[in-house]
Amino acid sequence: MKFKLGDFVRFVDEKREGYVTKIIDAQTLGVTDSDGFEIPVVVGNLTYVHGHGNTVTEKEEAPKPIAVNVPSVSKIENGIYVAVASDNKAGNVVHFHLQNQTPTVLLISIHSSRKDKYSSVFYGVLESFSSTLIYSASLADLDIWPEFSFQILLHQKEDVKPVSPLNFMKKFRAKDFSTEQRELPALKQKGWVIRLDEQAPLIDAQKLKESFFKTAEERKTVAAPAREIDLHIEKLRDDYHFLEPDEMLNIQLAVFQSSMDAAIVHHFDKITFIHGSGNGVLRSKIHKMISQNPQVKTYMDAQKEKFGYGATEIVFK
Repeated sequence: MKFKLGDFVRFVDEKREGYVTKIIDAQTLGVTDSDGFEIPVVVGNLTYVHGHGNTVTEKEEAPKPIAVNVPSVSKIENGIYVAVASDNKAGNVVHFHLQNQTPTVLLISIHSSRKDKYSSVFYGVLESFSSTLIYSASLADLDIWPEFSFQILLHQKEDVKPVSPLNFMKKFRAKDFSTEQRELPALKQKGWVIRLDEQAPLIDAQKLKESFFKTAEERKTVAAPAREIDLHIEKLRDDYHFLEPDEMLNIQLAVFQSSMDAAIVHHFDKITFIHGSGNGVLRSKIHKMISQNPQVKTYMDAQKEKFGYGATEIVFK
């Protein structure tokens, strides 16, 4: 019996169920259970749980498009999206739903690639204003997720000029999941919405050069920051007891911005900011600023053994 990522399976010899979240080898799979633990299991010790939304089985066809009520998705503008939903039972598992929020019919072919090995992820027809499950994986394995190839043909039923097909690669990164989860359109789950059909903003090369590549004389006036910057307010101000919460936040964000700018000027390969866990406001603010900086290659939680969940490491281009 052949399993794929995202299949919901049951253990043969014990009362336990979960999602296939890793292909370890031909005989062993990683299965994440309802407690969020990924367990290596021999293929022969697993069986399908039919009727639970498995992506593809030997006896079932590929998933059919799920009709979506148009008013329920009116909160987002027309476009093609991937809604990444957290699983209600297995916290580490996320499910990818392709959402067609356009009046056109989509003819879709999706493949994944990793180390020059390719695999079919999904193919089929997605009607206008509908969605379908295309993939499932463990968020904890984000670093080893494959790159996805989307080939989408937009079919117009009306008397209009056909538009060019969409053909692009997509590698999901930590910044795609850095914002707070929200209620997903047409899905009774929380997660993230990532638009696929919008063009990347054009960057003025000259302005970018002027912003980040300063002269040697200007560089001398900017001190090199530490490799690890502690943003806890008590580390920044002695009078923090007398500051209002919004004043503290503004001070922390100012130190963050100036330190990151200095790291870019001095050509750092990476820098770590210690923001603490707290209520998550500071973390959310700096992650938004990071995601908008064109000099950032990627960012992630810093070493959990050293910082817990209270630090972010930024890697520059």
